[in-house]
Amino acid sequence: MKKPLILVTNDDGITAPGIRSLVEVAKKFGEVVVVAPDSPQSGMGHAVTLTKPLRLHKTDIFEGVDSYECSGTPVDCVKIAVDKVLHRKPDLCLSGVNHGSNSSINIIYSGTMSAAVEAALEGIPSIGFSLCDFSYEADFSVAQYAAEQIVKQVLHYGLANNTLLNVNVPKVSKEELKGIRICRQAMAKWEEEFDERQDPHGRHYFWLTGKFVNNDKGEDTDEWALANNFISVVPVQYDLTAHHGINYINQNWDL
Repeated sequence: MKKPLILVTNDDGITAPGIRSLVEVAKKFGEVVVVAPDSPQSGMGHAVTLTKPLRLHKTDIFEGVDSYECSGTPVDCVKIAVDKVLHRKPDLCLSGVNHGSNSSINIIYSGTMSAAVEAALEGIPSIGFSLCDFSYEADFSVAQYAAEQIVKQVLHYGLANNTLLNVNVPKVSKEELKGIRICRQAMAKWEEEFDERQDPHGRHYFWLTGKFVNNDKGEDTDEWALANNFISVVPVQYDLTAHHGINYINQNWDL
């Protein structure tokens, strides 16, 4: 039988330590191809490049792994990988490991998760991995442990139809880690402000600031799991239909 073909991408850029740690895990399970942005693309969400050409260059950054850097967004990377780089549909897409959390509402903004969503739209089992540590010198050993455990399960058992996984790893040592939890996404949000400033020429500009607020006290959420030293695994769907909203309208509107 052929080895699984695994596409690896991210949003922090192809030189980020997080993607290197994920490539090391992926190599244990199959043939790996990397297509990732040539520069950081955090917070790009599901953006695609429409108004300028995409550049794709082969690189030898990962020894023994076919790797390409793309001038576009994380979603661009998945699209061009499927259409132009890979010789067959991959058996798995891994995105990350992101430098920083993508729990709760952060999934909406995340380039890491949007790349995984794009792969899932193509019918590819997909997982996004994030470590709750923004440091360039972060220790990715627990994230690698999480990836190894979860990739093994997905390759063996698969995923529910039209779903993917959002995996977040707390900033703890292996000894402090309590395990892996299957969770729901916490109902939390950013309370944002635009700090108004002035440049040396007297012109006004704005800088986005804010704080993350979690008022969801449930013990079945990703935020609870991370706060209590568990790896959180949230099954995600890209069908955004609010089915309870359909029921509410049918029951209450006069149409």
